[in-house]
Amino acid sequence: MLTRKQHELLCFIHDRLAESGVSPSFEEMKEALDLKSKSGVHRLISALEERGFIRRLANRARALEVVKMPDQAGKAAPTATPQIPVAANSNDIIELPLHGRIAAGTPIEALQGTESLAVPAALLGPGEHYALEVSGDSMVEEGILDGDYALIRKTDTARDGEIVVALIDNNEATLKTFRREGSMIRLDPANRNYDPQRYRPEQVVVQGRLSGLLRRY
Repeated sequence: MLTRKQHELLCFIHDRLAESGVSPSFEEMKEALDLKSKSGVHRLISALEERGFIRRLANRARALEVVKMPDQAGKAAPTATPQIPVAANSNDIIELPLHGRIAAGTPIEALQGTESLAVPAALLGPGEHYALEVSGDSMVEEGILDGDYALIRKTDTARDGEIVVALIDNNEATLKTFRREGSMIRLDPANRNYDPQRYRPEQVVVQGRLSGLLRRY
């Protein structure tokens, strides 16, 4: 038997995965459930994981998989929560364009580079993707560390709370959480030691949303 908040969070994660194939961020979960802090989200996720309703996916930022829903005890979650493209086998390897390094701190030089990165298909959702090597520590509270490879789904739109690649003034790129704040665009770090960055809408071009994370040991 789930508590009301546990049930609400499970349904929110399930619906977001069905819609986009990407888990919601802790900030999005906090706001969706009207919680005061992310620690409450952590407790709910731990409880759902202990009861076998969700599973954390290794080596991926904010990656959760719904195993079952309350009315599906003992059954696998429906395929409406995709983690990989339908046509891809979990053992497949996909070569993604590697467009250099991107700052998870202050913006750096815009995307460039012609190398490629071999990525398991299981780490990708639907759509066209590319990879970036993360530089900096301002997204550590979302599990994104210096040296990680961010797997980015190409798009030019974003919703509040999504982690995006944002091109600033057409020459600097950064990885941040996207938010609208009045007439401005606010790019939030996930590190209490860093301040949000605010820009006019014409200064910011979204170049993709975070789809997964690859970490080498």
